[in-house]
Amino acid sequence: MSGSAHRFRPRDLRRGAFLTLAFGCALATGAVTGSLPRTPPPRPDVQARAVSSAVAPVDREEIEDAAAAAAADGKSVKDAAGEVVSRSGDRWGAVYDEREFEEFEQALDGSYTGVGLSARRTDDGDVSVSRVQPGGPADRAGIRAGDLLRTLDGRRVDRRPVAEVVALLRGDGTGAAEGSRVEVGLQRGDRSWTETLVRARLTTETVTVKRLGSAPSAAVLIKVAGFTKGAGAEVREAVRTAPGDAGILLDLRANSGGLVAEAVVAASAFLDGGLVATYDVRGEQRALYADPGGDTDRPVVVLVDGGTMSAAELLTGALQDRGRAVTVGSPTFGKGSVQMPSRLPGGSVAELTVGHYRTPGGRNVDGQGITPDLVVHERAQQRAETVLSGLGGGS
Repeated sequence: MSGSAHRFRPRDLRRGAFLTLAFGCALATGAVTGSLPRTPPPRPDVQARAVSSAVAPVDREEIEDAAAAAAADGKSVKDAAGEVVSRSGDRWGAVYDEREFEEFEQALDGSYTGVGLSARRTDDGDVSVSRVQPGGPADRAGIRAGDLLRTLDGRRVDRRPVAEVVALLRGDGTGAAEGSRVEVGLQRGDRSWTETLVRARLTTETVTVKRLGSAPSAAVLIKVAGFTKGAGAEVREAVRTAPGDAGILLDLRANSGGLVAEAVVAASAFLDGGLVATYDVRGEQRALYADPGGDTDRPVVVLVDGGTMSAAELLTGALQDRGRAVTVGSPTFGKGSVQMPSRLPGGSVAELTVGHYRTPGGRNVDGQGITPDLVVHERAQQRAETVLSGLGGGS
């Protein structure tokens, strides 16, 4: 692993300053176990990522003072700084220790330590396995999507937030790492049993491509699960190598974000330059632009849902506002404010809200989300394929 976040230089950044924006939903239902994306800043004072917050920016100096005082007294820097962030009311402000931030860094590289499953909250309030990563510890143990998670190391999880369940599976806060064990209590129908899983270093497959039929004109489905390093280039390559005039169905459902630089690269696959988004950092307005040379002729339909967040919303908004795609599905999550990480004594990192981003048309996504051109709550992919076929994108 490279151990550093993807960096890019927006056109309006001052010379010598690098900005890394990551749009992630680390605490969202359905987060991949062991993969909680954050931006690991080698130079935290000039790094930034986007998350969601409904409050004014936190006073960074107050947090730094609390951290310095804790370090001088031999107390926990993370706890002291975290208390200040908690009091501030910044919903998405947080403090991470060095190990946690290293894990986030690795997640942005497309790898994570975990057991290889995704979790979600069911309508009945249970915690259910939503996806099992092929070849991972959970898969080898025979765990399937739909199995209910009942206990972790003997502790009930039914009343815990999904994000907390994910953290327990990862071993956050316990010092657990690759090779450590977690005992998982499961239920499938009337059967209840326990599996002991060994955490492993796993690689995520964030972009998958397949044809929607066997005809030469069949559309191409590009599913993007998250914007980790290299995801944008994979999208561009998939578009470049799509046969003939085949349409593209870009599936961003349950995409909880990642690096915005990768979302901009993905946008460049469909745009011939131009604006992708604007954003502000402590009142200073900046902008993100697509690279020229994208495919502007193929029909494109973007499929979204309530799990489409952050960088995925930025991409959706850009293609929708620029008239490059028809969007189909249910309204997106609404996550689009900017946080800037700062490194604290002892290696901890505080992330604090500093601004928001907008679509090319000036829409504020944070707290509002994006409403698709065609709102569909059931059989969304089938409807999206029909729309794409009507646009001349194959069938």
